[in-house]
Amino acid sequence: MAATGTTRSQDDHSVAELVREFSTQTSHLIRDELRLAQAEMSVKAKHAGIGVGLFGGAGLLAFFGVGALVTAAIAALALTSLDVWAAALIVAAVLFLLAGVAALIGRGETKQASPTPDRTVENVKRDVEELKEGRHR
Repeated sequence: MAATGTTRSQDDHSVAELVREFSTQTSHLIRDELRLAQAEMSVKAKHAGIGVGLFGGAGLLAFFGVGALVTAAIAALALTSLDVWAAALIVAAVLFLLAGVAALIGRGETKQASPTPDRTVENVKRDVEELKEGRHR
């Protein structure tokens, strides 16, 4: 009987050591994975920053391009026996009209937007009700 008790004690000790090793290795693995994720995210953030900067530069260049097109439209209208100021006034009026249309469309779109995800909220409420009903059965 003493031999069986000793064997059980050694097995218990081995299991305890295995659990301790598992815990230690798991925490090391998690820390290593977090370090890897952090390194990956910093590289991705760098690329994202460069991309955003390039998009900003492209937007600025496009803005100047639109300005050049507006100037060209004014110059083209001025060639049709209109004074330059009248041509500029016509182009400005057309631009304000387009801005007003875009603003009205944008206003309509933002009215449809809701700060809360309505369908998700309804689904969660339904799930909670089902859980409450299941608990009372």
